Amino acid sequence: MWGVGTRAVIRVNGMSQVPPNSPPPPPPGGPSGWPAPPGSQGQDRPAGGSQAPGQPPVAQGAAGYFVPVGQPPEDITGLRYQTGMTIFLSIITVGVWAAIWTYRTKEDLKRYNGDGLGGVLGVVLYLVFAIVLMFTIPNEIEKMYQRDNRQSPVSTTLGLWFLLPLIGNIIWYVKVQRALNEFWASKGSRKA
Repeated sequence: MWGVGTRAVIRVNGMSQVPPNSPPPPPPGGPSGWPAPPGSQGQDRPAGGSQAPGQPPVAQGAAGYFVPVGQPPEDITGLRYQTGMTIFLSIITVGVWAAIWTYRTKEDLKRYNGDGLGGVLGVVLYLVFAIVLMFTIPNEIEKMYQRDNRQSPVSTTLGLWFLLPLIGNIIWYVKVQRALNEFWASKGSRKA
């Protein structure tokens, strides 16, 4: 309706974007500063998001929340670890690296799934009663695959490998890390 000071909006991959050289939005109430006619509020704003004058343009993301245009959403994928290197580091650090791996893995799973024990509780369990982790980590991985509509290569019963000392722990870890690496790689995650 106003024609003066309206911004062009471009749709890219289903998201509204405002070209960098487009003129600034008109002042609230219309280009003249007078109150805008009833029902005309927000007509010059991008569809899919709201924008206050002087604020960066926003667009509605895939998950339904608004993100600034031009800024990627937060990366919620986990890191991929080299299986042999993690086993080696866990041995030479006498389990310290295993505690770090547990924290990072549990945090990645909680952040991606939106639920779970998390890193701090994972480390506490590692220090007090580590056998519980042999069941909870595969369980959270299985949920992650199910939410992605994929068949999980691990299940909660993988934790029964604790019955075979030392070799069982290595087999458990290799299977868990392969499942994690495969899933994170499918989401474009980087290596640690």
